[in-house]
Amino acid sequence: MVSQELDYFRAIIQANMEPLAKVTEVSEMRDLSAKLGNQVWLKREDQQPVYSFKLRGAFHKLNQLPKGSTVITASAGNHAQGVALSASHLGHKATIVMPVTTPEIKVNAVRALGGEVVLHGHHFDAAKAHALTLTEARNGVFVPPFDDPDVIVGQGTVARELMQQLNDLDAVFIPVGGGGLLAGMAVYIKSLRPDIQVIGVEADESACLQAALKAGEPVELERVGSFADGVAVKIIGKETFRLAQKFCDEVVTVTGDEICAAMQDIFVSTRAIAEPSGALATAGLKKWSTQSGRKGLNLAAILSGANLNFDRLRYVAERTALGEKNEALLAVTIKEEKGSFKQFCHSLGGRAITEFNYRYAGPGAAQIFVGIALRQGEQELNELKRDLTENNYEFCDLSDNELAKLHVRYMVGGKAPEQLQERLLRFDFPEYPGALARFLDTLGSNWNITLFHYRNHGGSMGNVLAGFAITPEQHDNFNEHLKRLGYSVQDETDNPCFTQFLTSQNVIKADKLALK
Repeated sequence: MVSQELDYFRAIIQANMEPLAKVTEVSEMRDLSAKLGNQVWLKREDQQPVYSFKLRGAFHKLNQLPKGSTVITASAGNHAQGVALSASHLGHKATIVMPVTTPEIKVNAVRALGGEVVLHGHHFDAAKAHALTLTEARNGVFVPPFDDPDVIVGQGTVARELMQQLNDLDAVFIPVGGGGLLAGMAVYIKSLRPDIQVIGVEADESACLQAALKAGEPVELERVGSFADGVAVKIIGKETFRLAQKFCDEVVTVTGDEICAAMQDIFVSTRAIAEPSGALATAGLKKWSTQSGRKGLNLAAILSGANLNFDRLRYVAERTALGEKNEALLAVTIKEEKGSFKQFCHSLGGRAITEFNYRYAGPGAAQIFVGIALRQGEQELNELKRDLTENNYEFCDLSDNELAKLHVRYMVGGKAPEQLQERLLRFDFPEYPGALARFLDTLGSNWNITLFHYRNHGGSMGNVLAGFAITPEQHDNFNEHLKRLGYSVQDETDNPCFTQFLTSQNVIKADKLALK
């Protein structure tokens, strides 16, 4: 067991990853290097036998135990596979507790690696609680996914290899979930080369390190996003935070669309298909490089994993253009008359339309939902807005509007035809076979659903947009019911997408619900 920074450094130097964990390659990202004006390198942890760096921490932890130990953990992702493979190799017996919502492909992968799978609970917290109960009952050893000194040492070997492979670096970008990889890499890099900047990268919807740095201690986020599920951690570890606070120079947060764009960059340069959390560091590198304006640097990012469900690529492809600022989504008011669409196209100055949604809704003005291709990113978007203003079009930029991108672009074309007292809510719920039916069952049948949209993107969480007709008398009862459901919910009634495309002028809005 290690406790001090020098002990971590020495332990990382001495850690033996052979023969299970590979020395992974460093790939040059030529196209991105040319685009950013910096030399960009990618440390390829997707080349590990379980396609993730998580193998390192699990292997090092289990390698400290007597042969034949009983090891138990809770995980629905890469940590589970790392523990299962390490246990099989070292002669331990591994039990992995996974939520019943875990995709079958991940369950089968853990079983194929020799791990016993116990399915329990509908979320990670329930699975972890059951794993701790099993650990005590079986007199076993619980293997944490990140907040453990031996796990941190194993993850730190990524930095040991990187520093041997590239001796001239200015900054290293490291993805952050619970902080194990950042902690291990940061303590090694700063002990050897304090001049190299260590930059943590978080998904903006799961930024637990940024919240902890602001508070001065680990704090639990109220909710985390589901897209980059490999880093969807509500609270950073105590020991990982201590090391990150001391050795991490900066934290960058990125959006889901920026992650999608980084996944494309990685594919173009290496033909590797990263999972969203695996592309996190590259997204942060791009954002930091662009915002800082610095050129001529040697920058490295960690491709931390490639365990991606294939059907998620549909969602990634849809969002990549937005992440690269190669497409704008706009709500535009045009005249409801012959030739108005043609006139609108001419006002675009030759720019291509990628998407057009419209439905006749009566005489007068019409609202269109339109996607427009951009060749010069933010600069061209500003030029487009100026052109539309000069041509007297009223418009709203929806390029960063999550409701527009997730739901409304698939729903434009109809408005409520009658007077309603209506609320629009967006729900997240665990995705598994039959989950949508269960979601509808838990909603109950006491309120009339006025609008509903659901689309499966192959992730661990499903997303539903639903409208409800609610009278003032039903308000308190409905609000209490939502709280009892336990789903993550956001009120979208005042979102401009809803007001422009899905409601009619005579809709009466109910009082906004107190959803927290």
